[in-house]
Amino acid sequence: MTFADPLAMMRQRLALAPFVLLGATLAVIPLFWSGFVSLGQAWSTPEYSHGPLIPLISLFLFLREMRDHPTGVDRAPLRWPGLLLGAAALALALAGARTSIPDLVTYGMILWVMAVVLIAMGWARGRRHWASVFHLIFMLPLPQVLYWKVSTALQGLSAQIGVALVDAAGIPVFLDGQIIDLGVWQLQVAEACSGLRYLFPILSFSYLTAILYRGPMAHRVILFAMAAPLAIILNAVRVGIIGILVDRYGIAQAQGFLHIFQGWVVFALCIAILLIVAALLARRRPAGGPMLDLDTSGLVGQAARLGSIGGTRVLVMLTVLTLGITALHLTINDTGPEPRARLSAYPMQLDDWIGRRGILAPDVARVLGASDYLVADYVAPGETSGVGLFVAWYARQADGTGIHSPEVCLPGAGWEIASLDHSTLTAGGANFGVNRAIIQKGLDRQMVIYWFEQRGKRMTSDWQAKFSAVRDGLVTGRSDGMIVRFTTPIGPDEADDVAEARLQKIARAALPKLAPLVPD
Repeated sequence: MTFADPLAMMRQRLALAPFVLLGATLAVIPLFWSGFVSLGQAWSTPEYSHGPLIPLISLFLFLREMRDHPTGVDRAPLRWPGLLLGAAALALALAGARTSIPDLVTYGMILWVMAVVLIAMGWARGRRHWASVFHLIFMLPLPQVLYWKVSTALQGLSAQIGVALVDAAGIPVFLDGQIIDLGVWQLQVAEACSGLRYLFPILSFSYLTAILYRGPMAHRVILFAMAAPLAIILNAVRVGIIGILVDRYGIAQAQGFLHIFQGWVVFALCIAILLIVAALLARRRPAGGPMLDLDTSGLVGQAARLGSIGGTRVLVMLTVLTLGITALHLTINDTGPEPRARLSAYPMQLDDWIGRRGILAPDVARVLGASDYLVADYVAPGETSGVGLFVAWYARQADGTGIHSPEVCLPGAGWEIASLDHSTLTAGGANFGVNRAIIQKGLDRQMVIYWFEQRGKRMTSDWQAKFSAVRDGLVTGRSDGMIVRFTTPIGPDEADDVAEARLQKIARAALPKLAPLVPD
């Protein structure tokens, strides 16, 4: 064997590597497909409309890293960490596909990209690119349960700061939940006013600024850490300014083009302040030169190097592993819940309680996203107040749908949660825990008991319910579940325990009738 033979073999392997990578990429598409669909749906919304730009920015950062850290050929690169990370990414994506939770699939996609980088370049070189790959996080939507909690919290914070500004301007104002009452006009701080549509792109911009900044790591941390508070505060100030303008010039100030334009002003102010802070920090740098490294020279040449992918053998192993897990995903049959009668069959008489069925407004039903729901109001002789029953059932808790706590939706309707604790409900000869809340709006007070029920288990935590859905989805292919909620007014002179006794009474009559309509 001549000396040239090993070199020729190496060149052959390098020539084949891109095709092997292409095969691995094609093989993983069915497994990641739900993630692609989820991203497309998220990017069509205002909150995540910046998403398509994120991969391009990550590619730009990746090429910069390749240019700034040129290295020679590593004769024995460590590629096995990339294979292990790839296996973890595929397992996470399989779990997401199995449970119909696309968020897990998209996280797996990012891990898979990093795995390919580590395999192609080896551990020593590939790990230098973590920052550009991590930037892909900003293209992902928040998990739905977290999105609603964050959005609700930001709505409340924006409303409070906005009312404080309106009050400071000498305008009589009252805050009722998330509704700003100006007397003649009432402004609701809706989901779109939470500031999330500015927060996500601002976080991406601040991350990019921190990477391009030429200065100490402490300065970069400051630039990134200040982005979220800045966006939240400026959005709250925007809400307050809208309230002032509405009071002086009418409700048109909160509608149409002017309302949208004010949002763009907030976004531009956030960027301007970030750059001003970066300029101030740059004056304290020990070294001179430009504040931001905006040099794009040599990136085209680095892009050409991407065709020379190494690690053919390990890439083949990743491809085989990808094909195996994808085949497993395509061959697994989900059981799904057993068919049951719809909640429309639920009786309107429970012992001496007589009910009247209701219907949700179309926009409320759309946001709820339930497969089936029940709304009914019950009254009984001798009871001072009636009881409202609400049940929402989800055949599959996926694609942005699923049960969520009333703690999320009640404040949006103007209700303040005065107290929230746990109680015990006795029904059907069994005792189980429930959430008990007292909500109030002005002088009106109501008591609410609710819990989450899925596949024979009752829970009080929506996080616990989500984890249960993931676990059962992996084991049985099922993620169905529901929320059950009873609500009753608390009279002006009525003790809280009297209201709770009323809820306990109807719950004992209601649950045996509900069980046949809910899959075990």
